Amino acid sequence: MRAWSAPEIPSLTVKGPAVALHDTATGAAVTTTPDGAARLYVCGITPYDATHMGHAATYVAFDLLNRAWRNAGHDVTFVENVTDVDDPLLERATKVNVGWVELAERETELFRHDMTALRVIPPDHYIGAVESIPIAIELIEVLEAAGATYTVDTDVYFSVTADPAFGQECGYDRETMLTLFRERGGDPERPGKRDPLDCVVWRGEREGEPSWDSPYGPGRPGWHIECSAIAMRHLGGNFDVQAGGSDLVFPHHEMCAGHAQVAVPGTPFAQVYSHAGMVAYDGEKMSKSLGNLVFVSALRNSDVDPMGIRLALLRHHYRSDWEWTDAELWDSVDTIATWRKAISLGAGAPAGPVVQEVLAAMAHDLDAPRATAAVDAWVAATLGTDGLADTSDRDAAVQVLAVIDASLGLSL
Repeated sequence: MRAWSAPEIPSLTVKGPAVALHDTATGAAVTTTPDGAARLYVCGITPYDATHMGHAATYVAFDLLNRAWRNAGHDVTFVENVTDVDDPLLERATKVNVGWVELAERETELFRHDMTALRVIPPDHYIGAVESIPIAIELIEVLEAAGATYTVDTDVYFSVTADPAFGQECGYDRETMLTLFRERGGDPERPGKRDPLDCVVWRGEREGEPSWDSPYGPGRPGWHIECSAIAMRHLGGNFDVQAGGSDLVFPHHEMCAGHAQVAVPGTPFAQVYSHAGMVAYDGEKMSKSLGNLVFVSALRNSDVDPMGIRLALLRHHYRSDWEWTDAELWDSVDTIATWRKAISLGAGAPAGPVVQEVLAAMAHDLDAPRATAAVDAWVAATLGTDGLADTSDRDAAVQVLAVIDASLGLSL
């Protein structure tokens, strides 16, 4: 599958620090130590309503990780999927009377435009669920050979007890896992299952739904096996970071890890599990069911500067839950204009301290609010908003502009 156009990223004359990232599994910050290229997997969209601010916050967050690694001197191999066949997509296609393939292609293309506008670095491998069906089947066969699958009617299930580490990524107790599994597409009450938490890896054909041939009969892969197969194929085992929204901690990321760790015993799926917080609007998490979505494309089509949108996201720490407001958006648009004014002067307050602070902030668990505050302080000093302008550094604008772009992804 085609990704989107890559933004130009300036090279910095100063190297950034090693990147530390909060790990959901341990609850602590972990300093990443890539062996060769840093390897990142980010779970992608189900393309039936791209791209609202919850989506945007997640993909901008892990774009910051990609940039921080690059600034620290690492190459990066970045993989992202698109779940271009799944129940929510099929349900939406039926509701709006559009073919599911047409809907998936349309919304994926919209997502590409949104990511381009927000200057998110594209993945090296952008893989759809449909095109990954052969490797998903291969992985199911490996799990079957390990005795980790069984059949209920025409569906093939994965036995979570086959992974001795099951539950260690999320750290939840069983009751919490059961509750979340039920809320997030699982079927804990289905008769015939060995464990209520077991998940489908191959969904047998249903009338009116697309299906593909397999050794298990016609059907399609389950959601979790898709990401496991794609990540293992393109990143190998024990890759650096598995990332996504916090609503993926369980069951999705736990199940992905379980599949991989049974397939390759003794090899962790990922070294760090990193999760972005949820974005609310009108007091509730943004969701299609509630209809409280703010779309990147709608703002772009209203001539809102995408850099203002990106800055509004950066002003919240990626792990925090927060609420989108129009007031914050317009303040960010105004701030971008003020930053551009300071940059246009050429000279400014000394650039060295702000460059170092931005790099340090981003290496410390992607602390974008701290980094943007440092830029705010440099702009205030340069423009003299405290009463005394400082233009003592003749080359400041070039250096500050570069670090704002390379670290924060903002083009001024």
